[in-house]
Amino acid sequence: MPFKKHVFALSILSLAIQHVMAQDAPVEESDLPTIQVHVTKKPKVNSTAGDVVVDQKTLIEGATTIGNALNGQAGVYSAQYTGGVSRPVIRGQDGARVKITQNGGDALDVSSVSPDHAVTVDPNSAQEIQILKGPEALLYAAGSVGGLINVVDDKIPAKMPEGGYSGRAGVRYNSGSDELLYSGNATIGLGDQFALRLGGLKRDANNYILPKDLQSEDRRQDSTFADSKDYNVGLSWIYDRGYTGISFSQRHDQYGIPADNELYSTCERSGNSLVGCGTAVAGGDDAQGWINLKEKRYDIKTELKDPFAGFNKLSAQANYTDYQHTEMAGDTPDTRFSSKGTDARITLSNNPWAGWAGQIGTQFTQQKLSINGDESLMNPNTTKKYSLFALQQKRLNNLNFEVSSRIDQQNINIDSTQKDYSGTAYSLAGSTSWEFIPNYKLSLTASHQERLPVAQELYSDGKHMATNTYELGNDNLNKEKSNNLELGLHFNNDRLKYNVSVFQNWFDNFIYAKTLDQYQDFRLIQYSQAQARFYGVDADLSYQFSPVWNAGLFGDYVRGKLDNQGNAPRIPGGRLGTRFKADFGDGYSATAEYYHVFNQDDIANYETATKGYNMLNLGLAYTGQVNLKTGYRLYAQANNLLDAKVYQHESFLANVPQVGRNFTVGVDFNF
Repeated sequence: MPFKKHVFALSILSLAIQHVMAQDAPVEESDLPTIQVHVTKKPKVNSTAGDVVVDQKTLIEGATTIGNALNGQAGVYSAQYTGGVSRPVIRGQDGARVKITQNGGDALDVSSVSPDHAVTVDPNSAQEIQILKGPEALLYAAGSVGGLINVVDDKIPAKMPEGGYSGRAGVRYNSGSDELLYSGNATIGLGDQFALRLGGLKRDANNYILPKDLQSEDRRQDSTFADSKDYNVGLSWIYDRGYTGISFSQRHDQYGIPADNELYSTCERSGNSLVGCGTAVAGGDDAQGWINLKEKRYDIKTELKDPFAGFNKLSAQANYTDYQHTEMAGDTPDTRFSSKGTDARITLSNNPWAGWAGQIGTQFTQQKLSINGDESLMNPNTTKKYSLFALQQKRLNNLNFEVSSRIDQQNINIDSTQKDYSGTAYSLAGSTSWEFIPNYKLSLTASHQERLPVAQELYSDGKHMATNTYELGNDNLNKEKSNNLELGLHFNNDRLKYNVSVFQNWFDNFIYAKTLDQYQDFRLIQYSQAQARFYGVDADLSYQFSPVWNAGLFGDYVRGKLDNQGNAPRIPGGRLGTRFKADFGDGYSATAEYYHVFNQDDIANYETATKGYNMLNLGLAYTGQVNLKTGYRLYAQANNLLDAKVYQHESFLANVPQVGRNFTVGVDFNF
């Protein structure tokens, strides 16, 4: 991409750096202060609004796809598509309504174009993952009614490593897919003000093993292998009022596509019907389908404390992503997706104004997408989005208030006779938590959110074999509007803790994939709009019986209805379960989890009911120290110990069974 395409992204950062240099007066060497930079994780998660933080230890020992890594959190399910791809479904919402960001910036991959495309943000390399359901979500995107997922990493160091270096390294093995995963990172101090960060991940996994009752001639599910390589390097200049840094990441994934079926390759659309399906002859091309993905990403970021009167921090960041993947039929390239995108943000954190403190900012995102080959869903197009956002918080006695807003202006230019799109969305959110007696909180969150349609919803017209669909867009779509309420009751003392939240979402112009026709598991879908209503409950409870034992209950349920159209598609069944945790002392700990997913028979047109299942998972770990700086953690897990037959109603591939009984062992070092 020519340099002039990055003028906006680079200029905001150069201005910030110039400001640093202008503000720092020269001092004698003997007067140099000790450099101490404290990292403030953002956004500040408001637990009373139902927000959740998944920590690094959980991510390292968990799954390598982001949907599976978050599965089991309150209201969060995983829509699995292959061994290398899964997307989170939050309170029945998926796709463009569950935005995934990296350090607050757009990931700029093509995972939102289709759920079988990998999310290129790796949970195993993250410091933490934030699931934002309250007003803070509008800092990053609007329309994420179920929740927004922000993946936080430290590929650009924000502080000097203690003792001159820090990092972690780990290896683990999983028997379900013979997965072997190596991962690690290290931050090294270069003198007193520069920090170098190196990181990487390598994963090799075969097709996964099926539950015994589903095994026939082959005990593994075809086309579910997943190999991944991810390397990154970052360098920061750290000064007494902040830091400025850059990073480069490169990723290469290869993973199978289990849905690709020769019988559906001849399906064509005639009006609102499928024709020509199932005409493939015996001995035809049944080569295994898989995806070859490559991505390069460049990031730059700066933070400055106390930039000028009234503000305590200025943050500016930008990234450029060059992404492509090729959908293969054996050794033959079939369809190529190419995306080049830029995302840039400036955020100012203000000192209290009449007791209100928070952030204001602006964001620009541009993505150029082209698809070439047999499954070219739409013509080349460019999406540009300009955004303004703000978040303010205030405490008044035993009341906490939080309000946010966001304005998005989106333009999509399509290289065809279809009409270009232009629209503006306005979103508002607010929450209040009231500690009405000690240890008890009552919370109320309300929002009006508007989501602008994305390119594939407007312009698609073609087959997508990975999801067994022929997709048809609609360039007359209006912006989607929702009014949302969540009421929560929270209690927390030394032994008992619980959170219960009920929610309801009312949609105008809800955009969904309406099935028009079906041949076996292949469907003709068109992006359509309807009035819709979603409602449900999330709850969890835990009790500390003794210093050793902790036991809890959890559950969630969501129902989605379309006015005059029946049930919303791909809504997961309810879930109810229990968890036990034990801390035996001397570094030993254990976990046990059992839950039941109920049958889903509240189905949309052309769907079939999905049977429920029982899931039992066990874990054992030992944490020890090599010396004062170096520690380690050994862990072992038994997953799906009952060898349950798991089918996921929330996935387009609800007929593909998931992995059977499997075991994980690993070791992780930190230094």
